[in-house]
Amino acid sequence: VHRPWGSYKTINLGERHQVKRITVKPGEKLSVQMHHHRAEHWVVVSGTANVTIGEKTQMLSENESVYIPIGTVHALENPGKIPLELIEVQTGSYLGEDDIVRFTDRYGRQ
Repeated sequence: VHRPWGSYKTINLGERHQVKRITVKPGEKLSVQMHHHRAEHWVVVSGTANVTIGEKTQMLSENESVYIPIGTVHALENPGKIPLELIEVQTGSYLGEDDIVRFTDRYGRQ
């Protein structure tokens, strides 16, 4: 699935989990968002990720990971010069794409 910031591909889908491979283009950022029904685990495969979870921002490199609890405001950005590749594991009672509450989005999405 193509997005303004890059793309993602669902690689595994179950009743209460979903696994995606996400590619974020250099210099791009996903919306500041939260989810009511799912938590997420992000594992960086290659590149560098600037991750904001709540009030905390940190840089992640290859083989590093973070956990985003249900209901936590978060954002993902690729500050590097190469594509950021990560694996996202979603767990929860509902995993639909419409469980996204966006707070800010540089692409004008709601």
